[in-house]
Amino acid sequence: MGRATALKGVTFRRAVPADAESFARLMADEEVFAGLLQLPYPTAEHWRKKLEANATAEESLNLVAVAKGEIIGSGGLFPLAWTPRRRHVAGLGLSVAKGWQRRGVGTELMRRLLDYADKWVGYLRLELTVYTDNKHAVRLYEKFGFVTEGTNRAFALRDGVLIDAFAMARLHPNPPQLPRA
Repeated sequence: MGRATALKGVTFRRAVPADAESFARLMADEEVFAGLLQLPYPTAEHWRKKLEANATAEESLNLVAVAKGEIIGSGGLFPLAWTPRRRHVAGLGLSVAKGWQRRGVGTELMRRLLDYADKWVGYLRLELTVYTDNKHAVRLYEKFGFVTEGTNRAFALRDGVLIDAFAMARLHPNPPQLPRA
């Protein structure tokens, strides 16, 4: 995680419950929530509860990108294990404020999330879903080694229309190994 970001004035840190108001503003933007499974009209209280629930979860990571005291992007890793046989798998999600899209915020969030997943918690498989019409996000994920494994038809309702989503995944490119004797 030691590499400095080229994004002048942007800092990256773990999200905390005090970020609830800023999260509610970010997720209230139709340009943001329309690309996610978020619903319109989020409240700060809703986000406060979500952030409090994740505040001490070490196997999860919820990062934020902050500029001038406002959250301009967020990225998260969360375990998908409902059974011990999938403990090696995590889900990944990403959002960037409209004015900051395609300026490197998503790339830096991805780099940091993958560093955490690969080098610190040892997830071997990362999964995500992305709407098929979100071409910029698909390219970003592909740049980081995600591949499309299938298409979920009529995946989610967005603005009155059922839309498709790609199921994408990335396998750890260099899984941890035992030391050689």
